Amino acid sequence: MSERVQARWLTTEQQQIWRTFLLGVARIQEHLDADLRRHGLDLAEYEILVCLEESEGRRLRMSELAEAVHQSRSRLTHTVSRMERRGLVARVSCPEDRRGVWAQLTDAGFELLRSAAPSHVESVREVFVEAVDPDDFAALGRAFGRVLSVGRESAD
Repeated sequence: MSERVQARWLTTEQQQIWRTFLLGVARIQEHLDADLRRHGLDLAEYEILVCLEESEGRRLRMSELAEAVHQSRSRLTHTVSRMERRGLVARVSCPEDRRGVWAQLTDAGFELLRSAAPSHVESVREVFVEAVDPDDFAALGRAFGRVLSVGRESAD
């Protein structure tokens, strides 16, 4: 017989902060997506371009890329296929593992990233960095560092 777990309800203040967080994240994503649409990109595609540009040889295994951009493998496959049709990325076989596939940033993808990056960074500054007090910004970094470590501590 399974034990019934007693809910530890959020306080009114915790609930308000949680809902503000959810709305804030949604608003930031909407703002950044709107800016990137001017360049023919969405935020998920931009993150893929950035991850590939920052990787050695401007390529990553699809599984590593999925983890880096926090997308399911099936969603990433769909997004990369769309980007591949536009000539922004190419999928190439992994020489070490015939079953492995790399996503490779193309010259066209790099040029699009280079043209979109300045306005994207300015949008990030406008909607997030400069909208938050510097002390609060640093606290957010610490807080989300802890959030990202939840579950990983036991895995290490």
